[in-house]
Amino acid sequence: MNTPFAITLRVGSSLANKTGAWRTERPVYVDRMPPCNDACPAGENVQRWLYHAEEAGYQEAWRQIMADNPFPAVMGRVCYHPCQTACNRAQLDESVGINAVERFLGDEAIRRGWTVPVTAPPAGTRVLVVGAGPSGLSAAYHLRLRGHEVTVRDAGERAGGMMRYGIPVYRLPREVLDAEVARIEAMGVRLELGHPVTDLAAEMRDGHFDAAFLGIGAQLSHRTYLPAGDSARILDALSVLRTIADGEPPRLGRRVVVYGGGNTAMDVARSARRLGATEALVVYRRTRDRMPAQPSEVAEAEEEGVQMRWLSTIAHAGRGSITVEKMRLDDTGYPQPTGELEELAADSVVLAIGQDVDRSIVDGLAGVEVRDGVVQVGPDMMTGHAGVFAGGDMVPSDRTVTTAIGHGKRAARHIDAWLRGARPARPPRPPLATFDRLNTWYYSDAPATVRPRLEPARRVSTFDEVTGGLGESTALYEARRCLSCGNCFECDNCYGMCPDNAIVKLGPGKRFAIDYDYCKGCGICVAECPAGAIEMVPEPR
Repeated sequence: MNTPFAITLRVGSSLANKTGAWRTERPVYVDRMPPCNDACPAGENVQRWLYHAEEAGYQEAWRQIMADNPFPAVMGRVCYHPCQTACNRAQLDESVGINAVERFLGDEAIRRGWTVPVTAPPAGTRVLVVGAGPSGLSAAYHLRLRGHEVTVRDAGERAGGMMRYGIPVYRLPREVLDAEVARIEAMGVRLELGHPVTDLAAEMRDGHFDAAFLGIGAQLSHRTYLPAGDSARILDALSVLRTIADGEPPRLGRRVVVYGGGNTAMDVARSARRLGATEALVVYRRTRDRMPAQPSEVAEAEEEGVQMRWLSTIAHAGRGSITVEKMRLDDTGYPQPTGELEELAADSVVLAIGQDVDRSIVDGLAGVEVRDGVVQVGPDMMTGHAGVFAGGDMVPSDRTVTTAIGHGKRAARHIDAWLRGARPARPPRPPLATFDRLNTWYYSDAPATVRPRLEPARRVSTFDEVTGGLGESTALYEARRCLSCGNCFECDNCYGMCPDNAIVKLGPGKRFAIDYDYCKGCGICVAECPAGAIEMVPEPR
């Protein structure tokens, strides 16, 4: 505890009372990379917007998200939240429900009608975006914020791309998607739908566009040879999901077999149950642990009565039945046939074995390289053709909505720089904030909030949204579970614990400074910082 005598020494003018000469090390404030930020494919400053949210500054939190991602209400539903997988709090009790808080903020913005103003002066340039999916709309949004005129052209009659035509409404209600697309359009982004682009050079020339971004999603189903009789009913997964999205679901029958192991296979099987299938069976040639589908998607499908047939392949499809061959994994993990066959009843077979991108738009475009089925781009997201950029499913990457949104943002930054004849400068990457640097003594157990979900029996009879959102009180609680890893959040621990009164408060939001004339380098501030935002460094000589 500080005595009046110690305070007198602190404010006195005699250099003899100062203690700085005693140090061999000194404490310094640091800013580390939060693991949630580091893991976010969209590049969100997760920790920063959680900081606003935990103070009930919901609009400030939402605007912080919107600096990176124009679809918080969508992402709060369909993102597989790698930020939560990386969250340090998971090593204490449970990870922070970042995705749930993001959804709350996105829904709150729609409810309150929050908008994003364009304050940048007109850049005098025009950019063509091909594809009204997540990467294209993200690029358009960020380009518009920088003052560019943006036109988005898409062959579909409605915007959203795979968010609309590949994700069922029980995961993403269309009114949510429509609201966030409408906000982008209200910013001055021009949407020209039902407008396929087949000759990019001609479109750019005729429209006087200065640059283009290609954000065409993977909307072509993989083709595969499947031995089948003439009367076998075989469909592809994307066509099934698209017709459901258009309100004209196909007749799949009572016994539906889905061939594949990705998220699309889960979506089709779960949709089939909602369309009246009494049996929905997923046939996959590998084991569950090798399934590309997200574990949560598989678990929810099983809750809804979808059956899984692992280590199996379809050897033949006929009228009313399929023949399944059992597989085994060899020493390399590759499935090999065993010759063991079994006949199963099936009214229809849906192929969900992957998707391709229509790359015809770049055919004949000088300098563009296509390798392994995707367009090659540089670190600036530009193809080999000057002024033509690409992202999302078109380029080598994970095929998720969040990754596509991140590509659109990054491409917009580089397109803007290219049009202005500049190079975007990236600040140096700070070191990662790891769990071992936290002082967890200050944190009590606070289990994560569980989002409400429809009962399985109700799910299979309706396309209503399965997972509900948080209310204001639970969203506030969840935001306050953030540990602020690696960054000062002005808890005053260092200020209160310093025995030498060497910590100086700079005011709300400005954090602290250290008066090294009085700091003797004891390290108490480092030991007592909950967030690991102070470290000891050797005294400069």
